[in-house]
Amino acid sequence: MSSLPLRSRLTILTASAVAIAVALAALACWLITRDQLINQLDSSLKAVRLDTRQVLDFAERCPQDPQNGELAPSFYTVQLIATNGAVCTVTGPSPIPASAGDRAVADHRQQSSVHSAKANNGVRMRVVTYRVTDADDFGVQHVVTVSVARPLSEVNHALDTLALVLLGVIGVGVLGAGTAGLWIARTGLRPVDDLTQAVEHIARTEDLNVRIPVDGQDEIARLSASFNAMTVALASSRDRQQQLIADAGHELRTPLTSLRTNIELLERSEATGRALPPEDRRALLASVKAQMTELAALIGDLQELSRPDAARTLEVVPLHKITDAALERARLRGPDRRLLTDVQPWYVRGEAPALERAVVNLLDNAVKFSPSGGEIEVRLHGGQLTVRDHGPGIPAEELPHVFERFWRSPTARSLPGSGLGLSIVRRTVQQSGGEVTLAAAPEGGTLAVLRLPGAPTPPPEEPPQS
Repeated sequence: MSSLPLRSRLTILTASAVAIAVALAALACWLITRDQLINQLDSSLKAVRLDTRQVLDFAERCPQDPQNGELAPSFYTVQLIATNGAVCTVTGPSPIPASAGDRAVADHRQQSSVHSAKANNGVRMRVVTYRVTDADDFGVQHVVTVSVARPLSEVNHALDTLALVLLGVIGVGVLGAGTAGLWIARTGLRPVDDLTQAVEHIARTEDLNVRIPVDGQDEIARLSASFNAMTVALASSRDRQQQLIADAGHELRTPLTSLRTNIELLERSEATGRALPPEDRRALLASVKAQMTELAALIGDLQELSRPDAARTLEVVPLHKITDAALERARLRGPDRRLLTDVQPWYVRGEAPALERAVVNLLDNAVKFSPSGGEIEVRLHGGQLTVRDHGPGIPAEELPHVFERFWRSPTARSLPGSGLGLSIVRRTVQQSGGEVTLAAAPEGGTLAVLRLPGAPTPPPEEPPQS
């Protein structure tokens, strides 16, 4: 079954289910009809009225002259049952052996008996046995056990006819179920066929612009909508990947070009035997070192952005200690800037190295754009970290782009950096459930605000599980 196509399996299952249901209904109909016909036959046997005097008279003469009168119509069989089980057939074509129920009635152990039996000529009969009681002229009570029987052939004939009709109904039902199942399979699986064709088209052409029409609110519609959402997400991811590769290539080209130029100058100096002046050589080596540092920082930023979210482990970390560590690094990078700090305890859930990198990036921007001798205000209160510098600030039209990858304002293109720092900050903060914003400070400069949910005290440690 598993090797068959889904449409064939659905057709077979539908036809099988309908066939079983029709067969069970037909069987129930046949059984109910059989019981009704037998009950009617039993009622007709119980309704037979025999002349009591004539029955007693036959009972006296039965052993010598058993068949010598008509107590009932010819299609009935009337028998007298002795207490020892002996049978005297008064009317009927063939004797019917007495059953245990007949003997129980004759022995006064039960009032009556209704059962099926086979006559000596092989005909199946329906038998009702009961006692007949009457008093003679002298007041003596006489009790005789009488069996009235009728052939089951008329019931069996009706049941056989009904069985043939029901078999025909089952055959028609199975054929109709197969046809309906095939139609249902084709109609119901048409959206699945469309989805399959779309997937095959994408696999063949890598065209992620294919969309499947969504009709209704059923599971197939939900599947189609989910597929469309998946293709949109894949197309967007591919576009972002291509944009990232293009931007990374553009950003890598500048330091690599500068490195190649400087190395070619050094190589030409060595090849021609004309040594560069010591000052120029030191400047070239310093430029090479700076370009190597810029390349290393760019590669590190790219690696940070390419890390999947599933690879990150979040834990409770002290944001205030992370901020203190980032401040120490900022002091080394901007020794001539004054850092005014007010850091209060705050615990958040995140990844400590990533959060430290995010805070360092904010402080690096403040150091980079602050004038020499300028002040940088850093404050952490109630889960809100603010970094305020007194630099030139960011124009209002550039603020919506500051968190985009590789975006750099025209005034900052001459400064070192890759344009990925703030993008890394936003991604890290969002992974910890927070947000970050940049805005113009009231009296000039830039105000960066980082908000993270947490608490001023660490949560209690969970008891170890035994």
